[in-house]
Amino acid sequence: MSNHIENLNWRYAVKKYDASKKVSAEDLQTLKEAIRLSPSAYGLQPYKVLFIENTELREKLKAAAYGQTQITDASQLVVFASITDFGNPEIDSYINNIANTRSLAVENLEGYSNMMKSSISPLPLEARDNWSAKQTYLALGNLLNAAATLHIDATPMEGFNPGQFDEILGLTEQGLHATVIAVIGYRHDEDAIQHHKKVRKSNEELFINL
Repeated sequence: MSNHIENLNWRYAVKKYDASKKVSAEDLQTLKEAIRLSPSAYGLQPYKVLFIENTELREKLKAAAYGQTQITDASQLVVFASITDFGNPEIDSYINNIANTRSLAVENLEGYSNMMKSSISPLPLEARDNWSAKQTYLALGNLLNAAATLHIDATPMEGFNPGQFDEILGLTEQGLHATVIAVIGYRHDEDAIQHHKKVRKSNEELFINL
C-alpha cells in the first residue's frame, strides 16, 4: 500500500508531454484491462472507451479541445463515451453475458433483469444519460490509478467541446456521447509543474468521522 501512495504522490495532471515517448503495447493492454475491470452500477458498464493514436484525427480533436497541446503530444488520447438512451436492450445484452460467462440459464436471471429494468428504464432520458455519464468517471479513475502504478502519466480533461467530439468521431450515430477524456504518455522535462508540491486538503479538513 505504501507503494500505491507513493505512486499517487508521483502522479499529477501533466500539461506538457514528450511527444517522442510512446506507451508500449504491453502497458496499453494493462491499462485497457484496468478499465475493463472497473466497477460500475450493476456491472453494466454503460460506455465505450476509444484509444486514439491517429495524428490527423487528434489534430481535429485538439481544435475541439481549445488547442490544448496534450491532445496531440501525449502518446494516446482516451475518450470515455457514455451510451445514450441506455435501457432494456443493453440490460438484456448484459444478462446474456452473465449467462454465458457463468454457464447459467437466462431464465434464472429474470429477477435480476427485472430489478435493473425497473430501476433504470423508467427514468427520464436526461436522468438515464446523466447516470451513464457518471459511470464513465469510475473507469477514468481506474485508468489514472493503473497508469500511476506503471509510472505512465495520465491527465484527465473536461476542457473540450463534447458535441464537436461527437461529430468528429461519429459518436452520435453509434448511440454514444463523449463524456470525459484523458491523455496518457510521459511528462516532458520542460513541464515545470512536475516540480510543484502537490496541494490537497488536510485529513482534518477533508474527512468527517462519525
